[in-house]
Amino acid sequence: MSTMTASWNLLRRVLLADGVASGAMGVLLLVAAGPLAGLLGLELALLRAAGVILIPYGALVLYVGARTSISPRAVWIIVTVNLLWVVDSILLLVTGWADPTTLGYLFTVGQALAVAAFAGLEYAGLRRSPPALA
Repeated sequence: MSTMTASWNLLRRVLLADGVASGAMGVLLLVAAGPLAGLLGLELALLRAAGVILIPYGALVLYVGARTSISPRAVWIIVTVNLLWVVDSILLLVTGWADPTTLGYLFTVGQALAVAAFAGLEYAGLRRSPPALA
């Protein structure tokens, strides 16, 4: 397998994993927002809004990753949105917008780290991919 093919496959696999993880987290946050709000110390509306955002976002990331030709522009947008999510997650904790429990703090930091990892892997896959994926 050539380096270009391996990088392209890395990018596709990371996009698909990101899409599945985003969609699954969205469903979890939407369906279980009530119990999670109490456990995490996060507002019910915040959890539901995140779920409503993540479901179509996950579908979009899956769509981009499943296409025969992957658009570098679309991947740059996904990387940017993922990084904004990480920044917003950290701001949620440090600005006092939320008063999470210890579990809520760990949950917020953990999901931010996972999203940062997806962004980093997508960036790496994009940078190592052939110049014209689309």
